[in-house]
Formats: sequence, C-alpha cells, structure tokens
Amino acid sequence: MTIAFPKPDEAVLARRREIIEGLGRLVASEALIVSEDERRAFETDGLTAYRQMPLAVVLPSTTQEVSAIMRFCNDHGVKVVPRGAGTSLCGGAIPQEDAIVLGVAKMNRVLDVSFEGRTARVQAGITNLGISQAVAHEGFFYAPDPSSQLACTIAGNIAMNSGGAHCLKYGVTTNNLLGVTLVMLDGTVVEIGGEHLDAAGYDILGLVCGSEGQLGVVTEAVVRILRAAEGARPALFGFEKAEDAGACVAAIIGAGIIPVALEYMDKPAIQICEAFAHAGYPLDVEAMLIVEVEGSDQEIDDMLRRIVAIAEPFKPKTMKVSQSEAESAAIWKGRKSAFGATGRVADYICMDGTIPTGQLPYVLKRIDEIVKSYRLGVANVFHAGDGNLHPLVMFNTNVPGEMEKAEKAGEDILKLCVEVGGCLTGEHGVGIEKRDLMTYQFNPVDLEQQMRVRGVFDPGWLLNPAKVFPLEGRFAA
Repeated sequence: MTIAFPKPDEAVLARRREIIEGLGRLVASEALIVSEDERRAFETDGLTAYRQMPLAVVLPSTTQEVSAIMRFCNDHGVKVVPRGAGTSLCGGAIPQEDAIVLGVAKMNRVLDVSFEGRTARVQAGITNLGISQAVAHEGFFYAPDPSSQLACTIAGNIAMNSGGAHCLKYGVTTNNLLGVTLVMLDGTVVEIGGEHLDAAGYDILGLVCGSEGQLGVVTEAVVRILRAAEGARPALFGFEKAEDAGACVAAIIGAGIIPVALEYMDKPAIQICEAFAHAGYPLDVEAMLIVEVEGSDQEIDDMLRRIVAIAEPFKPKTMKVSQSEAESAAIWKGRKSAFGATGRVADYICMDGTIPTGQLPYVLKRIDEIVKSYRLGVANVFHAGDGNLHPLVMFNTNVPGEMEKAEKAGEDILKLCVEVGGCLTGEHGVGIEKRDLMTYQFNPVDLEQQMRVRGVFDPGWLLNPAKVFPLEGRFAA
C-alpha cells in the first residue's frame, strides 16, 4: 500500500466487545454486523486497491437511531465512517480498524414531494436515480446524474458534491440541494435549510455539501426537482486530433452556448465503450464529443445548427445527430458504461481533476505524455463542458509495481490540473486518494483554516478521520 492509514487506537480495539454490546442496545440485531465474513463486504469502496476491516457495521433505519449511535460513539471515543452505497472512487468510505461504519442504505424512502414547490424530501439512503423515478410520473426529474446513479445514494452525493454529465446546464449537487437533516457527533439533530429557496444567515448548507462525512451524518435531504424538457437530442462529433476536439469544446462554451451535456471521449475510450455498448461510435477518429441539447424541436434544431457551425472550423470527420430515442439511449449507454467497460479490459484508477476549459488542448496533450512516460495506457472520458477530467490510467495489477506507477501518473495529472489554474477534484472528492496532494493546492494557512472549521463540528477528529487532510500537520482542535 502506498497510501497510509492512521495507526489504530489499541485501547479502542481492546474494547471491541464492550462497544459492540453498547451498539447492540441501540439498534435491532439484524442492523449490527460484527462477524468477519459479513464485515468484509464493507472493507472497501470504489477504490478497491485499498481495504480496511471495520470494527463493526451499523445500519440504522431512522434519524433517531443515527442520533443514538453518534452520541454513543462520541461518549466512548469511537471513530465513525459514514457510508452510502460505497461507490466512492476516492476511498471516501473506506473504514478503519478502530472505527465503525455507519451505513444509511436502509433509510431509502421518499418522505414528501411538492410538485408546486418543486421540491422532494427524501431519506439519505435513496439512490440518485430513485428520486427521478419517484417524480417521473408528473414529468419531473432530479438533475445531478453521476455515472453510478443506479447505485449511489443521495448521502454520498451530498458528501462529495457529486455531479454528472448533465450538470453543465443544471449544476452539481450543491446547486440542487435545499436542505438537510444533519446528526452532529454528539447526537444533536439539526435542520439546515428547507423547502425555501434560500436560508438566512451563514451558508452552513454549502459547508455541509462536499464535507465528505466529516461534519456530521446526513439522514434526510430536501432537493430541487425540475420539470423535464420537452425533448432532448444528442449529437456525435468525431475529430482526427484530440487537440481539435478540446479546442471545439472551448469554442462552444466561449460562444455562450450551454448544452445540457458536453462529453469528451478519446480513441481508447471510444473503442472500449463501443465494444461494450454497440452505440454506433465512430472508430476511425482520435476523439469524440457528445453534445446534447434540449427544448422544443425548433429550439433543438436551432442550437444544433449553431453548434455545427462552431465545430466546422475544427474539421470534424464525423457528425451524427440522433434520430430516435433508441439512438439517444445507445449513445448515453456507451458514455455511462465507460468505467465498467474499461474494467473489463484493464485495471485502472480514475482521476477527477478540473481545469479551465480553455486549457483543454494543452492538458490533453500533457496527459498523454505523462502516462506514456510511465509506459502505461490512458482512456480519457470526461465532462468537457465544465473541464471536469476523468482520465482512466490503465495498468495490470498482476505486474509488480504497475499500480504504484499508475498512482504516480495520476498524481502528476492532478498536479498539472492545479498548475493550469484548476483543482484536485471536481466531483469525486478528496478521500484518501488525493489527501496527500492537498498541500500542492493549499498552503499551510489555507489548510489550517479548513481544519479549524472542521474542528468546530468534530473536535476529536472522530468523523471519517483518515480522509481529506494530510495525516502530518493536522490542526489539533
């Protein structure tokens, strides 16, 4: 392992039986997982290269149970790792040996929907797609759409401020979140925000969204639901040079056009996804853009004409506009399946840096050079419209040293993002994966101020403590 975890607290490990007995008095027996075989299902998340066996796993069903668990852990000095569905790609939900996992998966109900107010109150364990499914019969949807939306929970989305392909137009989680029920470390339950469009006072909701489970445990959320557009249509543009595709993205955004989605795939990604999804992707190009627009038929036709005119100077080899719902579904199936399809052909790590869109041509060229310098492969598939990169650095875990090389290549890519004016993460979060790179983006004063804020909510560093901040130089609250 190249990413370090804190040394477990031996005093806590020695009290494991006592801790389990205490937790057993707070929840039903089936909600407490203590056997090694059953705990193993929770030892990792989407960053499967790293694993830690938790002390125990607790799966509460109500906010009151979460409150009791948090109060117990605070009183007994037990660390807590909150968990949604465990799809985190940055190791955000990987546990520790001296910590319990507090999973919210059983809290998965829609509590209330107001179509007039365009809001939904849901429990935090509901899946991202489950919200849209619950309101689709009235023509509404929930906008953020991570690739893992079939499985990922709104709790995890809030923790990482998740995005998705269609967030170019509609924004990421923080732009679609109106309120949360938050259980503090001492068990106190607080309501932040609500069904109104904005809350008075400090923006505590903005602080909670993206805090990676380090300020409290979200048990309920009020989210914004939107009326679905009259229609939508994706188009494919294939280019002979990756730089041309990147420049085309910058030109579209620079012209003031905001498609509902603007996605980029390079040749390796195109080939991998086409072999899996049979989406009709062009195989004779070096890079491809998926551009989706929405509105009435007239609005769609007008916007596509403008986008085609902008693209023409970059000499696209292929231009294809979807002509049916089936074609549109196939186009998106290929893009949404990119991570899983790549996993069929290679081990990989998925990076998540974000850059100014004007830097795309240069950064794409440098990513290729960086990965080749480690003698590895890369498939680029990402949200090009907002500069959120997802290069998949491919390696063979059975070859000694290749995973370490892939991690070093990933570090170099993230440093490149910062160097050109971007940041380490767009939507996956910091977790353990980017934790030790935080000093590259932030100076010691910046980090200390962030840790001071964290310390107000969790003075003893019991909530998800291995994540976000480098293990050395932590501020003692």
